[in-house]
Amino acid sequence: MISKCPSAFFLLSLPALLLSTLPAAEARGLITKTVDPTDLVTLSGNTRAEASTGNDEGRVDDSLAMEHMLLQLRRSAAKEKALTTLIDQQHDSSSPNFHKWLTPEEFGKRFGSEPEDLATLKTWLTANGFTINMVHPSGMTIDFSGTAGQIRHAFHTEIHNLTVNGVKHVANVSDPQLPAALAPAVVGVVSMHNFRLHPMVRRRTQYTATSNGQTLHIVTPADLATIYDLNAAYAAGYTGQGQTIAVVEDTNLYSTADWNTFRATFGLTTYGGTLTTVHPGCRNPGVSSSGDDVEAALDAEWATAAAPAAAIQVVSCPATSATDGVTIATQNLVNSKTSPSIISISDGTCEALTGEAANVMTNSIYQQAVAQGISIFVAAGDEGSAGCDGHQSAATHGIAVNSNASTPYNVAVGGTDFADTYMGTSKTYWSKTNTPTYGSAISYIPEIPWNDSCASALLSSYNGYSVPYGTDGFCGSNFALNNGLLGVGGGSGGPSGCATGAPSVNLVVSGTCKGYPKPSWQMGIPGNPNDGVRDIPDISLFAADGIWGNVLVECFSDPNNGGAPCTGAPSNWFLAGGTSFSAPILAGIQALVNQKMGAAQGNPNPVYYKLATSSVASSVFHTISQGDISMNCSGTIDCFGIGFEGRGRNASFPQFVGNGALSTSGTTFIPAFSANGMWSFATGIGSVDGYNLIMNWSKGQ
Repeated sequence: MISKCPSAFFLLSLPALLLSTLPAAEARGLITKTVDPTDLVTLSGNTRAEASTGNDEGRVDDSLAMEHMLLQLRRSAAKEKALTTLIDQQHDSSSPNFHKWLTPEEFGKRFGSEPEDLATLKTWLTANGFTINMVHPSGMTIDFSGTAGQIRHAFHTEIHNLTVNGVKHVANVSDPQLPAALAPAVVGVVSMHNFRLHPMVRRRTQYTATSNGQTLHIVTPADLATIYDLNAAYAAGYTGQGQTIAVVEDTNLYSTADWNTFRATFGLTTYGGTLTTVHPGCRNPGVSSSGDDVEAALDAEWATAAAPAAAIQVVSCPATSATDGVTIATQNLVNSKTSPSIISISDGTCEALTGEAANVMTNSIYQQAVAQGISIFVAAGDEGSAGCDGHQSAATHGIAVNSNASTPYNVAVGGTDFADTYMGTSKTYWSKTNTPTYGSAISYIPEIPWNDSCASALLSSYNGYSVPYGTDGFCGSNFALNNGLLGVGGGSGGPSGCATGAPSVNLVVSGTCKGYPKPSWQMGIPGNPNDGVRDIPDISLFAADGIWGNVLVECFSDPNNGGAPCTGAPSNWFLAGGTSFSAPILAGIQALVNQKMGAAQGNPNPVYYKLATSSVASSVFHTISQGDISMNCSGTIDCFGIGFEGRGRNASFPQFVGNGALSTSGTTFIPAFSANGMWSFATGIGSVDGYNLIMNWSKGQ
């Protein structure tokens, strides 16, 4: 992080005087009444959908440790307005506060909870037997630990054992409650369960449309540099030198030797670059038995692939019975004195499942990050337009997005594939032989949205079907069934729908759900709908898992989690796709930008969107005009097909069940969602020409 306040003297200098011109924030506590333990309010929308009678195996022992719970606090409306005003000014080159970033301590002093509220909450927690681990410098979260029995007594909810799809979990089975007097200052407890965020990585698909004598193209760092014009940036000296990229994980790398092998094999060692692992304010998690180390490996490797001279920092904290490790690590990192200016996150889950307290926490920590000058890149998701139906055989909960990616304060990075196979032009873009660093791409390759589903219009037409949906369409064919295409997989996008409120139907945008308001920088861009909410993704990069014969490679040698020895040609290594790749790649490109600009840049989105409507748009971005991210579906929500007619979210929206395809209309098939040559839910603005983005960055400020 670039700190603008290294001394007490500096706090009285010009930047501080400029900050003082902001509207005065309210400096009164929000807790004004005496705490009455019998007068309770319910923190609605904070019970997992899986905490159902069918999964319930009874209450856990009262002694079960529930460590590192996060109490998410609420700031006053006046402080919230002052903060959003400051963030706008920090990203406006005409403002005297442009790029005047805060430290965590400065952020907490100006925009955190009032000291008297913090004191009251700490007293209440300790009086109920909890241990206060820390109050984050932001003044917006209290990290505390206790037992299931203490939770039952203080928050009036029980922690139960659950078995979900054969996997053991613990979770609260009702929404927590707390004294009404505390409610004005508290959003809620971020989580009281051990359900984890899931990595956005997909092992290579077995089906490929290029099976008729075509070559499987392994996309390597050399190919990345050719396709996205990074070689010109490297030649100009922009390699990420002096920059640090943090990749946030809940596990350590299986082997740092894998990272070194990756760099050596693909010719990256000549640039320098370093790798470290840190555990900010938490224990060393070791190597997780969950298999998440595949995520850590690819994040570290593909960040260095894009920025080969940058320092890569694996930031890891262990998960607990109460909180995900990625959540803990992100909080602790952003609140640390040494947080880097670029963070990549590749885990997530859908908004309607996350719960209001956790959604508010995500928005709050990203908000703090950009005020401190940190750029946050998040994988948009691998579920196409069906964000609540990951790894399912069909979407059943309608259109949804990843809660980790949908805030206005992060870059949501979507996924593309290459269109060469579909167009029959592979020989135009790929050499018959590899370079010594295994590069074979000749130039930029036209892109389409990454979509593994039979609902893809391009896959349908390529295989001879006029429509994807219905028993007579591609999704009703034996070919789709036998090749694993009846499923949910592809680069994600869609409108934010349940950032606040609570769904009335599990995992469905319904009830009191509302999306994040549309940020000003996203308004008015051609193709972006006038829907009033935050839309994702922002930028997309290659993330396919082989569906059209193009796939990414990583060195991942963990034999316990499906790894492969990193020996011989990379085609024998671990092959995969997912927006877990595109997020650290774009984070790496940001490191080149930061090096060029000589400073941290905060939220990149205002620059992206301004450039997208400028005279240099066609040189900075690759527009994507065909393909979609519609998913195979069944049921009655946003699902268009042939068969039994049902009803959707409202009575005017007819639906069908069967081998359907997600649609934004129930009377005419309108894929959810199609690329259109402008901004789209399928790929956002499009992909980037890295060199032109770097060289034109200042024109977007």
